[in-house]
Amino acid sequence: MEPMVFEVLPDGRAFIIERPGGIKLWDPTLQMTRYVGAIIVNTEGNKEQGLVGMTLDPNFDENGWIYLYYHHPEEAKAVVSRWLIWEDTLVANSEKVLFEFPAQRETCCHTGGGMDWDASGNLFMTTGNNRGNAVTAHTDERPGREAWDDQGGTANSNSLEGKILRIHPEDDGTYSIPEGNLFPPGTPNTRPEIYTMGHRNAWRVDYDDETGFLYWGEVGPDGREDSERGPKGYDEFNQARGPGFFGWPYWVGESAFPIWDYASGEPRAALDPNAPANRSPNNTGVTLLPPLQPSFVYYPYDESDLFPELGTGGRSATGGPVYRRASLPDAQRPWPEYFEGKWLVAELSRRAIFSIEMNDNGDYQGMERLFPDYRPVEPIDMKFGPDGDLYVLEYGGRWFQASPDAKLTRISYEGGNRAPIAKANADTVGGVAPVSVTLSAEGTEDFDQDPLTYRWEVTDIAGTAQVFDEPEVDVILNTPGVHVAWLTVTDPSGAVGEDTVRIVSGNEPPHVDIALQGNQSFFLPGAPIRYAVSVSDREDGSLESGSIMPESVTLTIDYANADFDLDAFAAMDPNADDAAASFPVAQTLIAKGNCKACHLPNAKLVGPSFKAVAERYVEVADARSMLAKKIVTGGAGAWGQVPMPPNYTVNEDEAGLILDYIFSLAGDGCEPLPMAGEYSLPLPDQGAADGYALLRAVYTDRGAGIAPALADQSLIVLRAPLLTAANASDSQGVALGRFGATANAGGYLAYEGLDWTDIGGAEINAFAMGFARHVGGELQLRLDAPDGPLLAAITVEPQAPQPRGQGGGGPRRGRGRPEPISVD
Repeated sequence: MEPMVFEVLPDGRAFIIERPGGIKLWDPTLQMTRYVGAIIVNTEGNKEQGLVGMTLDPNFDENGWIYLYYHHPEEAKAVVSRWLIWEDTLVANSEKVLFEFPAQRETCCHTGGGMDWDASGNLFMTTGNNRGNAVTAHTDERPGREAWDDQGGTANSNSLEGKILRIHPEDDGTYSIPEGNLFPPGTPNTRPEIYTMGHRNAWRVDYDDETGFLYWGEVGPDGREDSERGPKGYDEFNQARGPGFFGWPYWVGESAFPIWDYASGEPRAALDPNAPANRSPNNTGVTLLPPLQPSFVYYPYDESDLFPELGTGGRSATGGPVYRRASLPDAQRPWPEYFEGKWLVAELSRRAIFSIEMNDNGDYQGMERLFPDYRPVEPIDMKFGPDGDLYVLEYGGRWFQASPDAKLTRISYEGGNRAPIAKANADTVGGVAPVSVTLSAEGTEDFDQDPLTYRWEVTDIAGTAQVFDEPEVDVILNTPGVHVAWLTVTDPSGAVGEDTVRIVSGNEPPHVDIALQGNQSFFLPGAPIRYAVSVSDREDGSLESGSIMPESVTLTIDYANADFDLDAFAAMDPNADDAAASFPVAQTLIAKGNCKACHLPNAKLVGPSFKAVAERYVEVADARSMLAKKIVTGGAGAWGQVPMPPNYTVNEDEAGLILDYIFSLAGDGCEPLPMAGEYSLPLPDQGAADGYALLRAVYTDRGAGIAPALADQSLIVLRAPLLTAANASDSQGVALGRFGATANAGGYLAYEGLDWTDIGGAEINAFAMGFARHVGGELQLRLDAPDGPLLAAITVEPQAPQPRGQGGGGPRRGRGRPEPISVD
């Protein structure tokens, strides 16, 4: 959905948290990802807030403790707490709060969220400055502008914002303060949890077990050039050899900001790096701060003279691990000695990984691009697993929403020969005997680029085999029944890869089709979907002739939210059972949630079977409304001692779809849809602007003699009539960002394959921000190509800076957003 942080267990399983509150578990044995629980968090106001940090206790295998850093759903505060994971499920009501701190949500951004442990069981964690975010540092001391004064947070010794904290969690759910933090316990106007301060957004943090040094990525301000307000923006990859002050909001890189007087619009003098003083009225901590600590690696948007290997472009320094072989005692695939002591860092915006080399003292020596052919899609977390592999969590490119490119990537070092990976394909699933089928090994890979030998063995139900030794072969299957084609590929060292594919002889597969009238790309709210289903089968006949009855065809039309897993929907097996065919969206929601951890359709697991739930509540008034809320928020006591964890990854409308399936198991089914007609899509109160209409028709034929039945399905996905910059099929001269896109002259976004039938106009959100030096220009809407027929054009004028002062929360954060441009 929207991944943030992950942790890998010794057995290869991986926990992944999502900003809206979900916690997932990847199981390599089952080759599946599922939810183990979710918590309620705030994601409004400051859009970067939510569930932002997670780590597992060093003794997780024994105690099941997971630590979460999140923003409270109701109160403007951040929470760090410990929870219990039991049988791969987050236990409701197991939370023990370690500490909380205020976290405003009037404006955006920066939350931190990195966590790591040292060998003594001390926990490091990063917190963002949680202040207004624009092109420069913010020291706005005017009344009512506290959310734009970093001196009240990151430069405040009495605040936990903009810090790296160091605590020692205790077994009773509290914590103690280890020796050696920045301010000893009892120091007036300070927080003893602070290890380092002066951070804008310290992100992923790593503790080097050998040197005791701390490493992290730090996201800097957006300024593209030096000005009277201060230096241009730099991101940093930083090193701390002990506690200290790292400069924000008074320094970035090696450059100082003047203290800007917002009331007069004039700069004041920069601070003394040896004795910086925080004199803001918003400061509740000490006035005299520790001396400035130097930046380690720092770089702007354009090329860096000191660190040219980092290239140019967007900036978002993530961070990553220092490789130490001794810290991975159980690694099955340790990396070579070449990487010992090097710091591997991810850069989210530049979609790259770099290796930074230090000398024996820890001083910077050099840098190189690692895996230059690997372009991770916004790497947001990176670390070595206990198995010795490097894991990279890719955010996916779509900010604050689900992204199909989000994934956890594993990079293994294999010093010897690698076995090939076989892929067996057939150009048909079946047909009338004799069946002519082409078998292909297309997609077979050998990462060592070795020459491969191929062997196809095609067997029938009697065990008779046909053998071939080419990657692609044409085969005639004369015997009715199921034939299995077994592909074996072998490299020169004898390493083998295998795969199989099944073909049915004696039964022609059916053909199912859904035809739409009107627009083929979008559903239009308020307009019915006009459809017709056709089914034909060589042996069974057709719907049109009446030899195939409508009741033998399962047709569903559902609405799904924007974060619905379309890939899982498209991959649904047409041979699934009737309940799954009748409730495809519900089945997909159940599969992605934590339902299957506790429930089976017809047998008790941790909780009751779905059928038992249906039988208990099918006749109970208002049961659906009550159960929908319970699916979302969780519960306890109705069926025994084990509490039901919350499922905040679904809303109550989606929970209602799950209940439709559950109640069908007690005979409370839905009226079947006719094979042709008009359907008015029921839309929820929220989400209708960016969801999907999903149409699915399934037919399983009656088989033919000893040849088993075959199924076919037709799937149609209609999107809501809303396109974002991230949805574009192609672009040029456009930089995608978190909140849209910035276009240069001549730049374009292209959307391929869209049907404009029945579309009478468009609204486009476009604006130029004066305070960010946007110049505006002419916006054009064209058909087919960047130089295709011109449909409409309009001039976008720059907006003046906000009257409350520079950096005062402009329209890119949702304030003062102009009306959409209407095109008819």
